[in-house]
Amino acid sequence: MKRPAPSFTESQSSKRARIGSPASDGSGEPPGANWPAKKEEIEAARRFILEWSDPKPHSESFARLLILSSAAAKFRTLIVPDKDADGLASGSILQRTLVLLGLSSSLITTHLVQRGKNIHDPSERTAMTKLSPSYVFVLDQGSRRSLPVVDIPNHRSLIIDHHQAAEDEFPIGSQHVTACNSPPISTSALLTYLICHPLHPAIEEQCAWLAVLGTHGDLGTNFKWQPPFPDMGVVLKRYTRKRLNDAVSLINAPRRTAAYNVHTAWEALTEATSPVDMLTNKALLAARAEVNAEVERCTHVPPNFSSDGRVAVLRMNSKAQVHPVIATRWAGHLKSARLEVVMAANEGYLEGHVNFSCRVARCAKERSGGKGEVNIIELLNDIVKTAGDPSLRDRLGESFARGHKEASGGIVPMKEFEEIMALMGVGTGSRKKKDLVIPEKRRENTITNYFLKKVGPQTD
Repeated sequence: MKRPAPSFTESQSSKRARIGSPASDGSGEPPGANWPAKKEEIEAARRFILEWSDPKPHSESFARLLILSSAAAKFRTLIVPDKDADGLASGSILQRTLVLLGLSSSLITTHLVQRGKNIHDPSERTAMTKLSPSYVFVLDQGSRRSLPVVDIPNHRSLIIDHHQAAEDEFPIGSQHVTACNSPPISTSALLTYLICHPLHPAIEEQCAWLAVLGTHGDLGTNFKWQPPFPDMGVVLKRYTRKRLNDAVSLINAPRRTAAYNVHTAWEALTEATSPVDMLTNKALLAARAEVNAEVERCTHVPPNFSSDGRVAVLRMNSKAQVHPVIATRWAGHLKSARLEVVMAANEGYLEGHVNFSCRVARCAKERSGGKGEVNIIELLNDIVKTAGDPSLRDRLGESFARGHKEASGGIVPMKEFEEIMALMGVGTGSRKKKDLVIPEKRRENTITNYFLKKVGPQTD
């Protein structure tokens, strides 16, 4: 006998409200209707997910009936998650949801973007097109105005994301749901989870921990789950914050290695029933050890400052993707009266290019009282506007100043990167060691006391 189809907006049980729904702010009022994204985008995304068994448009009520349908799946589906913990967790949540809804796993294919590429590159579009999907889900990849995701007539594509993007910065013909305009900005994993949560009663049990893993991967291991974010206390108590955070570091490790073995992380995550399953995975542990060693090798590179003291630049040469880690670490420790942004630039990751990551310095956040006044994307674009050569912005390409306001970066040709350094006046200012404030605690051999030790030349 069929159960009545649940409503997307009906009240949840007390347990489900704790784990699966945006939390109340304590006022007795429901959370904002447009969090974690616009309500109409979320509802449309749910209808999209439920369309796999019939390509014809559905009314919302009919789409709900598909939740309990046992009809055989008929359409090839492609999932394209980003390579980090947030992106991979998003993909795993969606994959599990589709299987729970009855889509045969044999019709679900995953495409992992190659090193230094993005979904808009011709080679990636070709690779995805060869898989002949009818439905394509792109998760946590960022977005831009571009050709359709795949070169297949009548395919359907859904973009689930949280990176900064204007309303028209999405592939032609795609549907999207984005958290970037609904502060506090959710991660892609949490957004995907909250979209999928009402679609099947088993999603909470199978996917809540993945939502936490992805969120801690992007927002930090000490992230506090406060409204409007849902209360994930049950998940944190069941698995412990330490185990979840260990799983984050393990999932992030393979994509940072010189081999860029993202498949190892994806396979480990999709096969896991809990974060505990990943803690003894030998391939993940080996990847993390390799990355940790390379981070330590590159961490002590000396910073140079822009002429106005707002940006600290650390340059390194590594085949591993260690620059985001180093930017984050230095941003948490380096202090200066005018410092706003820490940039870690890696000349060895892609031949002929510089991959760089920028993070807002903690001292800048403290000066602003946590109001988020520093916008890295705007800062980078403002620097380029000072160039006498108007062609610079075009030469930097579409991968410049992408991401988030507080965590941006890019991939640019070496020559153009040097032009940016010249515009910033890096190394020409009067910033000296005495201008920097070094924390009093932890005087061990770490980046916090870099300036207390003599640094030998790098041999990259």
